Amino acid sequence: MNSTNAKATAVRAGDRRQLARAITLIESTRPEHRQQAESLISALLPFSGNSIRIGISGVPGVGKSTFIEAFGLHLIKRGHRVCVLAVDPSSPLTGGSILGDKTRMEDLSRNPNAFIRPSPSSGTLGGVARRTRETILVCEAAGFDVVLVETVGVGQSEIAVADLVDLFLLLIVPGGGDELQGIKKGIVELADMIVVNKADGELRASAERAQRDYGAALHLLRATSETWQPTIHLCSSLSGSGIDEIWAGIEAFKRAKCQDNAFDKKRTTQATAWMWNEVHETLYEQLHGATEVSQLLPKVITATQNGTMTPSEAARKILTAFKNRS
Repeated sequence: MNSTNAKATAVRAGDRRQLARAITLIESTRPEHRQQAESLISALLPFSGNSIRIGISGVPGVGKSTFIEAFGLHLIKRGHRVCVLAVDPSSPLTGGSILGDKTRMEDLSRNPNAFIRPSPSSGTLGGVARRTRETILVCEAAGFDVVLVETVGVGQSEIAVADLVDLFLLLIVPGGGDELQGIKKGIVELADMIVVNKADGELRASAERAQRDYGAALHLLRATSETWQPTIHLCSSLSGSGIDEIWAGIEAFKRAKCQDNAFDKKRTTQATAWMWNEVHETLYEQLHGATEVSQLLPKVITATQNGTMTPSEAARKILTAFKNRS
């Protein structure tokens, strides 16, 4: 058995250390590691795809980590195996993850049926790490049937998560009448499910108002699916109330999407988008790594900044240098 097959067998057998090493290999930017990672992914690909992929987004302070821990533990009690891919903002100094998700989900991280992997976003659009797609496949091959992708806050670029997951869950918190403030319309339109978190105690009434407000807002938006109308749930991550209803809603979503094959169609579309994204990223890396381009860049950047060259002309010069490289 060669090294790749041995690693793939260990991952499929549930070896957590080998799973972590496989993800580290996937995230590596070294060319020799990329080739090894692609071989490993190819070996594991036939055993992937058997999970529900859920993207979870929300503004800072909404309680994403608390919700994910409560949700994950609930699913494990129901017999599921849960993987959490928490895409952290990259440290500007080291490029590494700076939030430390395992320290924010202590109970879940200690559970043998859960796997939490913080991953630096490395500046990728939407805070979704470039290799998150491949990591999802590896975790599925390792037997995790629920994959949760926690994204970095809510912003215009957070729509990138929709290309990764089956269901997009937007987490909001009661805000004293300002529930709709600060949430981009595009994010709300993408949401397959909205969850009002912290719906307990004195915030219960405010949470119910938020539920009504979002319900009214969703009715004003044009439906993006013929098989599913986004639902709005109340939840308390601390008490666990509403968690079971949220999972029931996710199961209902999958059943509805499978009726007209929309579930598989979306994954097929995502795979094509993934391919083109990889083409763009690889070309960008090769372009910046070309000596001829690196020698030309300071000149064209200066020229575009002082207005003596248009950005279009500068782009053509860069591409010509790349095309004519030795």
